[in-house]
Amino acid sequence: MATACITGASSGIGMEFAKQLAAKGYNLILIARNTKALEELAQELPCKCKIISCDLSKEAQCIQLAERLKKYNIHILINNAGFGDLSSFHTADLGKSLDMINVNIKALHILTRKLLPGFIEKNRGYILNVASSAGLLPGGPYMSAYYATKAYVTSLTSAIYQELRDLNSNVHISMLCPGPVDTNFNTQANVSFSLPGISASYCVSYALRQMSRGKLVIIPGLTMKLAVSACRVAPRKLVLPITAHQQKKKGV
Repeated sequence: MATACITGASSGIGMEFAKQLAAKGYNLILIARNTKALEELAQELPCKCKIISCDLSKEAQCIQLAERLKKYNIHILINNAGFGDLSSFHTADLGKSLDMINVNIKALHILTRKLLPGFIEKNRGYILNVASSAGLLPGGPYMSAYYATKAYVTSLTSAIYQELRDLNSNVHISMLCPGPVDTNFNTQANVSFSLPGISASYCVSYALRQMSRGKLVIIPGLTMKLAVSACRVAPRKLVLPITAHQQKKKGV
């Protein structure tokens, strides 16, 4: 039976990925810091679940985790763990920002780098990096570090995608770039979105369909697709104040 590995599986869209992949017949490796939440989730799912507790903000733990995961026959890797923070750059908590960089960037980079060779050797599998529509925009005033981390994810994923194509590999890598999703991300980031959010269920089901088709950029929802397309063609100096205005509505 095929196995899927999900980071940040204890809540939000990570939990929803676990539920939908379990329903599709996958065995799961569930990774997060909240062991109790993972255990409760595993009891609900109709599949075999391996629970691994890991603080992805710690580089050493990420490397140990990656080495541990190499022994499993993973078909799908979902780098979902991540968080944001709403604040002006000059007043942002530095420790929280560095943890965000570690989780959103370093953990994803380490796991992808360590596990991708095994995927290539087997010539099959899917890697889905959960980014954000923020990663497709020129910058995010008042969530500057978060937008920057997600830009890293979109850039890295795009480069790997082309490298896999150059290898004529059957390994597929995609990036999920949603707008607002109705999860506990909003509470953790201390934000209140001005745009209506999509459900985690829709976001995940759409992502899995597009991932299976080998699509690189996955943007659920027509509204966000149109918004991203408009920002791509508009001058950077025009997009930034518009983005700043939207961010201020979230509670700065």
